[in-house]
Amino acid sequence: MKEQPNLRDATYQEEAAIDSNSTSIAGLVRQLTREVPSLFTKELALAKAEITEALNTTKAATIGMASGGIVLLGGFIMLLLSAVLGLSNVVAPWLAALIVGGVVCVVGMIMVSAGKKKLDPAAFKPERTINSMQKDKEAVKGKVA
Repeated sequence: MKEQPNLRDATYQEEAAIDSNSTSIAGLVRQLTREVPSLFTKELALAKAEITEALNTTKAATIGMASGGIVLLGGFIMLLLSAVLGLSNVVAPWLAALIVGGVVCVVGMIMVSAGKKKLDPAAFKPERTINSMQKDKEAVKGKVA
């Protein structure tokens, strides 16, 4: 009967071979060529996870803001109507509507500008992945040098 190879023994022999070759440059290069593809695969998975997390957070925030905005719009229209009606007791109704509309437009432009600043593309930058890859790069340089 043929004996099955023991994976633990094979792994031990491979580690022993790596240890014996680790002092030579060729051994280090062989080890590096085995580890680099796995490292990049893991880094890409981390980047994908970070980007997915950022997109999901942005999606949830956008839905919440849109829903709240719709409800707020209904109340805001009523407040504007009452401001126009109140101001029309002092000035002509057309002028009251013009004044209220102008003030609302200015406030709206300020709000849009503030919201634009929060959607900065830098928020989508995968910081952890970049830092991790920088550390990996320095570790590889340290091993090769």
